[in-house]
Amino acid sequence: MEEAERLYKSEMASWYGTDLFLEKLPQKREKAGAYLSYVTGDTAICIFFSKGDKPKVVASFHFDSTYNTRTAVIDDQDREPTAMEAALISIREKALQAYQSDTLFKSYKDMNPNFIPLNDEKGKRVYVLTGPANNGIVVLGNDYLISFDKNENISSKKRLHKNIITLPTKGENGEEISATVHSHLPETGDLITATDICTLKLYGKFTTWEQHYVMSDKYVSIWDCKKNMLTVLTKKAWDKIAEKEKEKK
Repeated sequence: MEEAERLYKSEMASWYGTDLFLEKLPQKREKAGAYLSYVTGDTAICIFFSKGDKPKVVASFHFDSTYNTRTAVIDDQDREPTAMEAALISIREKALQAYQSDTLFKSYKDMNPNFIPLNDEKGKRVYVLTGPANNGIVVLGNDYLISFDKNENISSKKRLHKNIITLPTKGENGEEISATVHSHLPETGDLITATDICTLKLYGKFTTWEQHYVMSDKYVSIWDCKKNMLTVLTKKAWDKIAEKEKEKK
């Protein structure tokens, strides 16, 4: 849950930072090579930085916990990145290079990879999430975790889900969907992943889903899309509840 919250806050800042960048600073588009976001205290910051071996920050956007674009602080001055930003830029660029060259990573039509660098007490790491280019679907899976050592060299690359899962936000005839589900193979793990929770928090608000279920051999993870709450049951307890409901009918 803590890792999911880190990912969610970063992605929210990137979403709204990108919107503001395109709207308020179109003259800077040619200067910007990429962007990333990070959280410090109660503030989420999205920076756009230039290409090259010595990138400079060309714009930054500061958000409070509401992510209200009207109250966001915009800085359009070119500057050197802070030490924290330089480290995040470095591992993001190395993750991008790995993504482009290693066959571990898969790309799909109408899908975009999102790179989320983190640097905290858990170490330096970059998550790669897959986002849809079009509305109407939620994408789970095809996500990765790239970990780095203290010298910012890649120490491990891990595929978090074996497959990509696309779920429609509405039924074939436009009807509302109240619940969705996907399953985890043993190599993915028994529980819902941080990337699953992050994606559900980001996109759940655009759906009518009330719950999303993650089924594994040992556990059932139940994510409440309205309350952003997680409940985990053993598969044994889940089966007992299902049997009692069946007997009632």
